[in-house]
Amino acid sequence: MDARAPEAPHGDALRDAAENLFQELQEHFQALIATLNLRMEEMGSRLEDLQKNVNDLMVPAGIEDSIQGQM
Repeated sequence: MDARAPEAPHGDALRDAAENLFQELQEHFQALIATLNLRMEEMGSRLEDLQKNVNDLMVPAGIEDSIQGQM
């Protein structure tokens, strides 16, 4: 004997709609994660470029030796 309560009318349609909505949300979430990962990689690359530019500017300014001595 089945102990579950009888399903309400349109229960299958409601469950299907909820599953479809969940699938769509999951797809959007995965796309958002991919976009965030790409932006983080771009930001990391820009930070590396900035550090290189700062280091390049410090050499002619004569700051390189004092900064490296502090590290």
